[in-house]
Amino acid sequence: MAATAARCPRGSLLAHLTSPSPAGQHIKHSASPHLARPHPGVPSAHLRQRHGLSVRCSGAASNGAVPSGTPSRARTSPISAASPAVAPVEEAADVAEREALALAVDEPQRSDTELMAESDVESEGELSAGEWSDGEAEAAEEAGARGFRRKSGRKKSGTVSGSSLSSGEEEEGDAAMEISPEALAKEVAKRRNFAIISHPDAGKTTLTEKLLLYGGAIHEAGTVKARRAARHATSDWMELEKQRGISITSTAMVFEAKDKQITLLDTPGHQDFGEDTYRTLAAADNAVMLVDAGKGLEPQTRKLFEVCRMRHLPVFTFINKMDRPALEPLELMDQIEKEFALPCHPINWPIGSGDRFKGVYDRVSGRVHVFDRGSFHGSREVQATVMTLDDPRLKDMVEDELLAQLMEEVELLEELAPPLDIEKVHAGDLTLVYFGSAMNNFGVELFLDSFLQHAVAPGAHDTDIGELPAEDLNFSGFVFKLQANMDPKHRDKVAFVRVCSGQFSKGMKVQLARTGKTVALSRPQKLFAQERAVVETGFAGDVIGLNNPGVFAIGDTIFTGPRRVFPPIPCFSPELFALLRNPNPSKYKQFQKGLSELLGEGAVQVLYSNDASRTDPILAAVGQLQFEVVQHRLKAEYGVDAALEPLGFTAARWVSGGWEAVEKAGRLFNCAVVRDQWERPVLLFRNEWNIGQLQGDHPEIGELTPYALPPQQDLTTGGRR
Repeated sequence: MAATAARCPRGSLLAHLTSPSPAGQHIKHSASPHLARPHPGVPSAHLRQRHGLSVRCSGAASNGAVPSGTPSRARTSPISAASPAVAPVEEAADVAEREALALAVDEPQRSDTELMAESDVESEGELSAGEWSDGEAEAAEEAGARGFRRKSGRKKSGTVSGSSLSSGEEEEGDAAMEISPEALAKEVAKRRNFAIISHPDAGKTTLTEKLLLYGGAIHEAGTVKARRAARHATSDWMELEKQRGISITSTAMVFEAKDKQITLLDTPGHQDFGEDTYRTLAAADNAVMLVDAGKGLEPQTRKLFEVCRMRHLPVFTFINKMDRPALEPLELMDQIEKEFALPCHPINWPIGSGDRFKGVYDRVSGRVHVFDRGSFHGSREVQATVMTLDDPRLKDMVEDELLAQLMEEVELLEELAPPLDIEKVHAGDLTLVYFGSAMNNFGVELFLDSFLQHAVAPGAHDTDIGELPAEDLNFSGFVFKLQANMDPKHRDKVAFVRVCSGQFSKGMKVQLARTGKTVALSRPQKLFAQERAVVETGFAGDVIGLNNPGVFAIGDTIFTGPRRVFPPIPCFSPELFALLRNPNPSKYKQFQKGLSELLGEGAVQVLYSNDASRTDPILAAVGQLQFEVVQHRLKAEYGVDAALEPLGFTAARWVSGGWEAVEKAGRLFNCAVVRDQWERPVLLFRNEWNIGQLQGDHPEIGELTPYALPPQQDLTTGGRR
């Protein structure tokens, strides 16, 4: 205690706590609710005195008078260990600490992440807790007054800042952004970015887990539905995903393997979450199409492949579950070629299927990989015996019938399979095919090695001012996903940003194209499913996480240098509609907060009635599971029960002409007129026939679109367009 008092600065809180006071006097501490919010322009010493941070004694001292024998505010004197005042002083410190902590309890519970996000909007020259002297900050911490150091969230003209940077820090940040074109090109060439697409139950999450295992990102692979003693899949971090064994939200995982930095984007397979998958594919450079060997191509696989084709993504095909009864490999490739008009070049070829699945033949190296199933149930790397086709050991490990079939099919492939043309692969005109079993790790490592060799590195992106190469020295990126509450202990909000060009540096300032504001990216994070770590730099092809204090929206473009905007990400046309009601009015605040954060991340779309007396939001979704996810997360993350009241509409159309077109059309029948989150008119219909009827009766209403794009702000007038 004596040592602490000795280093305590003038005017600090601990100086008063350690000042000797007459025996028997009680030290009082004012519990102002505004204690943690410094006022702009007020010196810190005056501010602490104003809010009762100076410790006052009872009696005459309660008026502000200093009792006899007590040092003045400007002076501190050490207290020896033998001093009789030590006991009451220590007791006073404990009281002050308990009261300071009680303040945090009395206030609404807010996480450190929220406080960090709140401080993202800060005024230049205003007083903040970060401007306390080292001794004062240390003293406040030792007194238990964590809240005393909080920064206040305030707006800076035209700037949204993650932290206030000193001139030295700004110079350091600017220096970090300087990179030569050669060094930038080298970093971009190391990046590989891909998303996995499939129909539900094709094994997508299992393959994701095994790629992490062979990439060295994890040491033991989890399962979709883990046994009591087993671990869950890394990518399925949400509690509902663990319960149901399905992927509900897309996830980014960044790791290094084979001298490459890999960003793996895991997407939901269920069609109800197709909108989230579509957004994630907008951030991918490559796609891995996963096919169930026993079922072949399935409906959701077909839909997602068309999205990949529309974006000209290279598609790598992994035919999974060869350890179960499967269709003939030639038949599976024939399906892909006929339905997708996509030629197939098999990199490896299976030896048997089901219980007789022994391994694969690598057509590139001419070697056979015979797998040992082992006893780890696929949780560890599998052991394989590698040999050539003429190795005498092969006859002892593979049945004669399977070996003869392999020889015949390998010879057939040499004649019929198209040659490997890497340019066609990168253009999406040829797919490389791999066979294996993700559950047992058969063929997974071979696939990863080949994929990293043939996958396309980050390339150019289209913008409103032309094509933007990844090697452009100016930084640019776009937000493709928002996620709330990734850490259940905090009310955090993270914006997923795909870096499209240049170098990202921690603390750099960028322009937000939608609003024209300057944003300081001071707390970037490297993502690995639910886990996050601070990242200092990033390059084109990377996916980074940014704390999102309500600044970003899905589809936002951020950039340095000349203004540019990437194509917007549309919202899917919803097919299910329901009123969301709060049955417990006492939890109004929790309900509104949970609804705002979940809808902000695009879990579902939200519409509102034009009738001011009807305040319940209308949820609009592509599938029923989206409604169930919202209800579950409101209960699990915010402690709020929510009731859904289905509505009889099946289609929504946005009025391109806006409210002016609606008013011009006059009274409308067989539809409901509502507004979206951007205050734009939306018409709800019970069926497609009603849509045609309205367009026939009211041609003056103009174009009706089944999807919506986020509005772009007109920077010349300040209005949206």
